[in-house]
Amino acid sequence: MTYQSPISNSALSGLARVVGSPITRTVSLLALCAAYIQGPLTKIFDFNGALAEMNQFGLHPAALFAVVVIVFELTASAMVVSGFLRWAGALALAGFTLLATFIALRFWEMAPGMDRMMATNAFFEHIGLAGAFIFVAAADLAKGAGK
Repeated sequence: MTYQSPISNSALSGLARVVGSPITRTVSLLALCAAYIQGPLTKIFDFNGALAEMNQFGLHPAALFAVVVIVFELTASAMVVSGFLRWAGALALAGFTLLATFIALRFWEMAPGMDRMMATNAFFEHIGLAGAFIFVAAADLAKGAGK
């Protein structure tokens, strides 16, 4: 007995066209990079806040770290969205996300309660985000973009 999908082949074909379209791909990549575009822009417009953030995490000199993070996030996001060495930008953002997650979301050091639960959720959301960037890099490399 064969499985009969409740969705027609023409509906699946239409869905595949929409999901696989260049517009959907670009919007999806922008969404994936949204935090890495918004974050640096916020830091640019509130540089004192960026300095406070760097100091909070013990990153010194704070101004240097803030500028490096701003340039890094915007550059890597542009690479992912534009397709220019997409795999490299995606892997860089995956590594950055993992590093920042282990620095900023140390939920295991927090007392039980709402703050710990929120930090735990954010930690695993960031792990998933890093995984998505690795998936983007793998797909790009599989297409031969890394040659």
